[in-house]
Amino acid sequence: MGPAPLRVVAIGGGTGLPIVLRALKTSSLRPTAIVTMADDGGSSGKLREELGILPPGDVRNCLTALAADPDSDLVRLLQYRFPTGRTLAEHSLGNLVIAGMTDYKGGFVPALQTLARLLDCQGTVLPSTLADVNLYADVGSDSYLAGQARIARSERIRRVHLEPRDAPVYPPAAAAISDADLVIVSPGSLFTSIIPNLLVKGVAEAMAAADCPKVFVLNTMNMRAETTGMTGTDYVEALLAHAPGGIIDSVLVHDGPLPDTAPAPAGDLAHKVVYDRAGLAATGLKVWEADIASLEQPLLHDAAKLAAIFRHIIREGTK
Repeated sequence: MGPAPLRVVAIGGGTGLPIVLRALKTSSLRPTAIVTMADDGGSSGKLREELGILPPGDVRNCLTALAADPDSDLVRLLQYRFPTGRTLAEHSLGNLVIAGMTDYKGGFVPALQTLARLLDCQGTVLPSTLADVNLYADVGSDSYLAGQARIARSERIRRVHLEPRDAPVYPPAAAAISDADLVIVSPGSLFTSIIPNLLVKGVAEAMAAADCPKVFVLNTMNMRAETTGMTGTDYVEALLAHAPGGIIDSVLVHDGPLPDTAPAPAGDLAHKVVYDRAGLAATGLKVWEADIASLEQPLLHDAAKLAAIFRHIIREGTK
């Protein structure tokens, strides 16, 4: 009998969280994903509106990332997106499966648990809340934007908040944070995928109380309007402005080759995040530096590189 797997919680959504989960999928780690429920765009948004279910897209991506065989036909089917069709266009088959499973199993969480068993997931996927939450952003001049998808396209975000403001944490998510050996705030869309989790009542409180290393993995590039021109320090300050009080104790930044710009989805152009070392040091947080960007897709992190630095952070934090 070897040592028990270390319990690692990764918090986020979008494209960044599944990459972190793939990095954590080893025999020595037991990953748990805590996923935002604020998504209202694309297929998830349509299913929320039509069926009144929680958004399935981000949890689907996390489940397939943790699947024992990520190249299986089942994973490929769940990730299949209908290219045409009056009602099916843009829908992911996996989102429809989760929607049907939610009805069949009598709830969103039982649906995720069933799909996790079918995929033989090497970890757990939990919603941050079971409340029907919507995201709002203060964009100045007493103006507010409503909805995650609209906010992601705005460049003037000051603060975001959820409605209802007292949406409670899903209790198993809070318990996972409390019991963790490492908590990771994943890279991703800062205001629309990361911070919404911290606004759920009980998440930031559990993070602050957790007695383990807590690291924020910074983006390599600003690939959405919401973070245009933001530096590494800007990311940290925005995160802490929404959930202060010990939620993180370190940040992980890319240290290696990276182009100044790179093509982003929907024809946009992503710009490299500037890691202003002096500003980061002034936050009082420990700064980890490592080559963690993907060579093929510099907008994204490399799962194997992340796995190595996570192991190092865990070793340092448990000395």
